[in-house]
Amino acid sequence: MFLLRRLHKWFGLVLGIQLLLWAISGAVMAMIDHHKVTGGHVLAEVKPSPAPTQVLSLAQVSQAIGAPVSQIELRPLQDQWVFAATTAEGIKLVDPLSAAPVVIDAERAKALATAAFNGSAAITLVTRVEKPTLETRDFALPAWRVEFADKERSTFILNAVTGELAGAKTNTWRLWDVFWMIHIMDYTDRQSFNHPLIIIIATGCLWLALSGFIMLFQAFRRQDFAYLHDGVEWLQERRRR
Repeated sequence: MFLLRRLHKWFGLVLGIQLLLWAISGAVMAMIDHHKVTGGHVLAEVKPSPAPTQVLSLAQVSQAIGAPVSQIELRPLQDQWVFAATTAEGIKLVDPLSAAPVVIDAERAKALATAAFNGSAAITLVTRVEKPTLETRDFALPAWRVEFADKERSTFILNAVTGELAGAKTNTWRLWDVFWMIHIMDYTDRQSFNHPLIIIIATGCLWLALSGFIMLFQAFRRQDFAYLHDGVEWLQERRRR
């Protein structure tokens, strides 16, 4: 029992720090406004223009692209409509009236982000992202990263192929993401909560709880239960009266 007490004391010191970090990070994440974490407060409502009634056929689009099209979808893209044609090489955007290719370059990405932004701040940076980063780890790549000069440092992530707005990242999300990293103990990718470190720490916390219960019951004496028995008898006596 002496060895168990010593182990419990030192393990409790080490694991107690992590338990405190779990409690703090969980509390902070719960207190931060979820709407702001998702970036919904910086998004404007974009109303598409009326869809064209006369568009090219699937065969015409396939011929213009020069490849078989397995699926085609008419989508709004800012102030125009485009065909998203699915081919063996991926999705290609074309004009539904002329079949001219629609390319999502830096200028188009800036225009799309500006239309989706509900503020008036200027754009400070436009970057094409080819490899996953902390901000783009959940999105399909390649993507365009468009950053604004507002107090939230709002950053829009747009799909570089389709032009769709994949997500919005703000300073509120960046703060939340730090505490998410601390909570799941994934200090690199901030995605996994099944990695060896958290499994070891969680197992250690389980052992700490079990050893604590063992020592707790060992600390009880027969006299402690006698006090409990006397208390029950006293309550029963009061009921009889």
